[in-house]
Amino acid sequence: MNTPRFTPSRSRELKLPEVTLGFWVIKIAATTLGETGGDAVSMSMKLGYLVGTAIFAAIFIIAVTGQIRSRRFHPLLYWVTIIATTTVGTTLADFADRSLGIGYSGGSTLLFGLLMLSLATWYVTMGSVSVGSVTSSKAEIFYWITIMLSQTLGTALGDWTADTAGLGYGGGALVFSGLLAMVALAYYRTGISRALLFWAAFILTRPLGAVVGDFLDKPLNAGGLALSRYAASAALLAFIACCITVLPQRAKQHSA
Repeated sequence: MNTPRFTPSRSRELKLPEVTLGFWVIKIAATTLGETGGDAVSMSMKLGYLVGTAIFAAIFIIAVTGQIRSRRFHPLLYWVTIIATTTVGTTLADFADRSLGIGYSGGSTLLFGLLMLSLATWYVTMGSVSVGSVTSSKAEIFYWITIMLSQTLGTALGDWTADTAGLGYGGGALVFSGLLAMVALAYYRTGISRALLFWAAFILTRPLGAVVGDFLDKPLNAGGLALSRYAASAALLAFIACCITVLPQRAKQHSA
């Protein structure tokens, strides 16, 4: 009698989290923290955008190196790296928009082009930009470069919407919340590429966080709540830590 052969599962864990509702809750909180934290260093501490960018870029490089070298998914390391991309994105976008004088429109256009170039290069090189395909160090490098550019674009886009377009922080939040709702509807009601919808949602959460962060810490006469950047950042950091602890943090599965 033939003994049935055991076929091992070809599904294995990635070093990235499952994309769940909890993922998006933490992501939006992290992007808001990126705005308040970045402004705290560059403005409240009066270190300037260039020095702030250098500080957060160093943190990002250390965190992403640890993430790439890691053999498995570590929730804390992953979200520290995400937060690092949001803070460096904030100061870098502000440096480009304000210190270089290209303005919010010019900064948004430049960063959008760089983001599209990153995604196109990733696709041509690896054959996919799906999160489920991030199974090698090279793919991880593309993943994190794309994320960093999307976070930087989001800051410029949020500022453009609130200031240049004149919608204010509340109006900007409504616009980006509405666009995210449309992406969610497309996910459940259409057959549009899941990779495309993921990156659309990922990009849109950043300007949402940017306008919410500005709403929290900008002066009352500018339409904000004038909260302390340090207090707002500490509260957001505590909220993120609580979410990481309470919400399920499972590694995404890759099926060969």
